[in-house]
Amino acid sequence: MISNLSTWSNLTLILLWILMGVLVYYIKNMNREIQVFEPFNILGLEAGATDSEIKKAYRKLSVLYHPDKNPDQEAHKYFIEYISKAYQALTDPISRENYEKYGHPDGRQGFQMGIALPTFLLNIDGASGGILLLWIVGVCILLPLIVAVVYLSRSSKYTGNYVMHQTLSAYYYFMKPSLAPSKVMDVFIKAAEYMEIPVRRSDGEPLQRLFVQVRSELNLDLKNIKQEQAKFWKQHPGLVKTQLLVLAQLTREQEALTPELNRDFRRVLELAPRLLEELMKMAIIPRTNQGHGWLRPAIGVLELSQCIVQAVPLNARKAAGASPEGNAPFLQLPHFDESVMKKLARKKVRTLQELLDMSSEERAVFLSQTAGFSDPQVQDIEMVLEMMPYTTIEATCETEGEEGVQEGDIVTVHTWVTLKRLNGLIAALPHAPHYPFHKEENFWFLLADTNSNNVWLSQKVSFSDEVTAVASASKSIEDKMEGSGASVKETSLAVRKAVDKVKDGARLVMGKFQAPAEGSYNLTCYLLCDSWIGCDKKTSLKLKVSKRTRAGTRGGYVAEEGGAVLEDGDEEEEEYDEDYESEYSDDDDHHDKERKKESQSQSSSEEESGSEEED
Repeated sequence: MISNLSTWSNLTLILLWILMGVLVYYIKNMNREIQVFEPFNILGLEAGATDSEIKKAYRKLSVLYHPDKNPDQEAHKYFIEYISKAYQALTDPISRENYEKYGHPDGRQGFQMGIALPTFLLNIDGASGGILLLWIVGVCILLPLIVAVVYLSRSSKYTGNYVMHQTLSAYYYFMKPSLAPSKVMDVFIKAAEYMEIPVRRSDGEPLQRLFVQVRSELNLDLKNIKQEQAKFWKQHPGLVKTQLLVLAQLTREQEALTPELNRDFRRVLELAPRLLEELMKMAIIPRTNQGHGWLRPAIGVLELSQCIVQAVPLNARKAAGASPEGNAPFLQLPHFDESVMKKLARKKVRTLQELLDMSSEERAVFLSQTAGFSDPQVQDIEMVLEMMPYTTIEATCETEGEEGVQEGDIVTVHTWVTLKRLNGLIAALPHAPHYPFHKEENFWFLLADTNSNNVWLSQKVSFSDEVTAVASASKSIEDKMEGSGASVKETSLAVRKAVDKVKDGARLVMGKFQAPAEGSYNLTCYLLCDSWIGCDKKTSLKLKVSKRTRAGTRGGYVAEEGGAVLEDGDEEEEEYDEDYESEYSDDDDHHDKERKKESQSQSSSEEESGSEEED
């Protein structure tokens, strides 16, 4: 708390409030009163009094205040400055006429405005003569300078996305190509923002109780449980606290938190989407000589994001039976828990897709009879199922004015991703009742080679901003058609079709990469959501690169027809196909070995075919 308070901006704000309080107190307690010159009031007469009444009142006051009658200096001053001037103003015909007509003995007066300042600031000749100068220097020079210093210090500490530079450095350093999704949490909690959250002595006992509740999510070695627990608590206190608070969200155990820990818990969740987006960028940032990012940690970051938003344990993603995502997709639905999952499994419904394949009437009967849900509960589930996004991918690769793709060509990936919902909406917020903050639904498009773990192309996709999507798609299609030499009518028609597709829930994703060495590449297009579990989509894209026979190399960003396209039957309607499973699966090593065998057999067959051609 003290560290958060002791910042330049907060100290400056406190000093300004203190200064404001001092000035208000001084002005409030000033005894000086503004006195208006009123000759009739001074003489104790009513307006319009006669000359005899004026003279009579003057003689009467002279007995009280004249210096010959009253030796008091204040009486002398009052007689000279007020009584004598009032008598003269009323006995002189012109002065009296001016006063009665304009309210002042000297006639019509001009209107002046000014700023009231304390006397000690204007008393230059007195003991406080330099205070006015100090005030001007402080307000006009020092205060703007302090504000500028505070702003520059904060701007140099944070990036444009309001993430600390120290956090980005840590994420870049700890990000590894083989980082499994189960280990992404260890990198995520190393954010500098989380290290600034104070660790109090009073947090010790509540964190110990929370550790017992979420211990199963830590994947500790049960054979050496004592050593594992001791190793966990030897970490930096900030890391321990952050990880336990994140696990409290995943296991929905936040109700047992103290008020102080609950504030820290909300702070952790508030920062999570912003930090996870930067962590995703650190995973797909070009790392290799070909400018490729890493696929495995990128998928892990988005899986962690999904679990945090939906408050679903990471262990629930372990493959179970026919479902590569385990029970996690079901646990984001209302009223679902492990006991309900067991009941569904007895009826051979093990994946969310199997539940979605039923009609609404069949699903209602099934849920009420099998899981024992009431009609209102079934309606809650049906409403969430109608909100879930269902996506498709249509991707092609092409080069400019050439048939096929050769080494070194600049290849353009042209992809339409389409989103549909059962309720008919396109832009919508995710159903996340356990996430206490506003969270937009975002997607990431990845073009990756699963065998090499490389991300060739990546782009963030949003379905919430239709205006921007229309403008972007129109510009891309127009540039493509003009580059191909199309007429104005053909270009206008293509742009109109693209706009209609965008309004119908599609988004155009375009990117470029340089064709690699000669060979056949089985690429995969991913469309991964950061908020929903089980709504990811992917499709295969086969790219064949030939040996360079054309003179020179083509550079620049171009878009034309030709090249590699999706073959029939390549698009997979399932969420994941057989060459990918969640990294929480127990069969990781088996699949890795199978992939190595396939790649080795493929390379050996290519070598044999090459030798036969040479013979």
